Amino acid sequence: MPIYEYECHEPGKPPVVIEVLRSAADADKPVADPEGKGRVFKRRLSVFATGGAGAPASGGHVHSGSCGCGKPRGSCGM
Repeated sequence: MPIYEYECHEPGKPPVVIEVLRSAADADKPVADPEGKGRVFKRRLSVFATGGAGAPASGGHVHSGSCGCGKPRGSCGM
């Protein structure tokens, strides 16, 4: 099941963001306020990066000397 992000905007406060593990069919259904304050949460676009345009071909895994994985430079395939 995917994790969805929901946010609540209260005047004069930074948005409150929660993550909920739920099925895609339930993604847009109302979310109960986890603190029971009656706040209304709306689903937001989750933004994350795993690589892609502009990212290093190694996926951000950089070798200098020995790798953090413990293998010599260039031998871990990353």
